[in-house]
This record gives sequence, structure tokens and C-alpha cells, in this order.
Amino acid sequence: MSTSSPSPEASDTEQAAKPSLREDMLALTKFRLSLLVVITAVVGYIAGAGSNFSWAICVHLVLGVSCAAFASAIFNQLMEIEFDKRMKRTRERPLPANRIAPGVAMVLGVVIAAFGLLHLAGTVTKENPQPAYLAALTLGLYVFAYTPMKRKSSANTVVGAVVGAIPPVIGWTAAGHGYDLGALFWFGVLFFWQMPHFIAINWMYRDEYRNAGFVMWSNDDDSGKFSSKLAFWFSVALAAWMVLPGIFGLAAWWSAVVAVLLSLWLVWLSVVFIRTCERNDARKLFFATLIYLPVVLTALLLGWIN
Repeated sequence: MSTSSPSPEASDTEQAAKPSLREDMLALTKFRLSLLVVITAVVGYIAGAGSNFSWAICVHLVLGVSCAAFASAIFNQLMEIEFDKRMKRTRERPLPANRIAPGVAMVLGVVIAAFGLLHLAGTVTKENPQPAYLAALTLGLYVFAYTPMKRKSSANTVVGAVVGAIPPVIGWTAAGHGYDLGALFWFGVLFFWQMPHFIAINWMYRDEYRNAGFVMWSNDDDSGKFSSKLAFWFSVALAAWMVLPGIFGLAAWWSAVVAVLLSLWLVWLSVVFIRTCERNDARKLFFATLIYLPVVLTALLLGWIN
């Protein structure tokens, strides 16, 4: 029986394949998702501030919201370690792969959550506590409502969309506004955008979600009929929502037209998904939502009227 040791070349390959601490921290904080949260908060602030834009407030907003988003991601993964182990797309995350100890992650999450909320309260929200309150609400809903609901009810997608729609309102209130029409509009943009985005990805990975014990709309929808129709109706709602800036004079007509036309593009891709119910068309819809958001947010900001 052979008792030879692994070759140096094999050891080097194994070492090279192991993620670095930097990569693990990016995964633990769901950096790309957290970056989206920060960007949408900044968009809300820029729209609300207009000519009163302050770099100091913007920097403090970015720091506080970043910490709250990072902490939310850490707590979410701490609660889903055993479930992430069952999914191919998540089992190599640092917690299920045992590269970061849960205790270390918990301490890190608590520290940066406390720092982020206190920083918002002490800088951005000295005279207006709403941004700090909303950041705390976002963190609480994500950890204590959305995360446990993923194993109990398919309505978790709606709750998750609510959580993801709050950040631009944080930025809007940081500019000195209350819960007005502008806040409602930016909330709706992110809420309705998320629905076809997540419906598409949930259907593509429905087998993994089922095996992990997550309850999604796509779980019993192998045909794709239900998911594709849901994506269609939410895309229609998004297109209708984008008419509001023109009706209420929130943004220049041309930016509303751009937003409506791009929303109709998502409607069309949803129709194609309904017709074929193929993974490739769900994938096209998903990637289209990734293109859609930055273009629409840019157009709305350029045409926004304060």
C-alpha cells in the first residue's frame, strides 16, 4: 500500500486555491450586495440634497450605512451556516467552510453594527434621527424577519424587497426630507426592481434552495409558469411606477421616458420567459436587471428636479 506524501506541486495548488483573508472578509460581508445598499443610499441623498449636497454628510452616510449592511450580512450568514453547507453556490463561504469561526464573526458583526448606527446617529442625524432609525430598522428586518422567513414562507421575497428598498430612503432623509412623495418614489423603484431580479435567480437555482430548506415561490414551479408570470406582473408594476416622476414633476420628462422604456424591456424579457420557461431566458432577465438599475438610477438623478 502506497504511503507517499502529496507532492510539493499538489500542496502549492491546494494552497493557491484557498481564499485569502481579504476574499473571506468580502464574502462574509457580502461586499457586492452591501455596495449596492450603499450606492442606493447615496442616490437617495444626492436626489434629496440637490444644491445643498454636502461631502461631509455623504461620507458619514457611506460609512454608517456600509457598517450596517456589513453587519446584516454577517448575522444572516451566522444564522444560515448549516443551510449554506447544503448549497453548491454558498458552501464555500468562510463560515460553512470553517475558515472563520462563528464567534469571531459574531463579535465582528456586533462591533461594526454598533459603530455604524452610532456613527449615523452622531453625524448624519444630529437634528434628524430618521436615517439612524431606518438603518436600524433595515438591519433588524433583515436579520429577524427576512432571514428566518426564508425557511417558513415564500413571502420572504417580499420582505426582502422591503428591506432592500429602504436604503435610498435613508439617503433621502439624510438630506433633510421626511417620508414624503420623494421617499415613496425611491422606495418603490428599488422594491419593484428587486422582484423580477430575485424571482429569476430563485427559479434558476430552485433545486439548491429546495435542498437547503428555503421556501421560495419557485420551489414547486419546475415548469416556470408561475415564476415567469410573477416576473412579468412585477415588471409591469415597475414600468407603471416609472411614470410617476413625469406625472408629479419629480424629474425631467426625458429621464422618466428612459426609465419607462427600460422597464418595458424587462416586461418583454419576462414575456419571453413566459413563452419558453427556459433557464437561459430567466438568466437573460436576471442579467438585464443588473444593467437596468445603474442606467435608470443615473437617468433619474440627471433629470431629478429639486
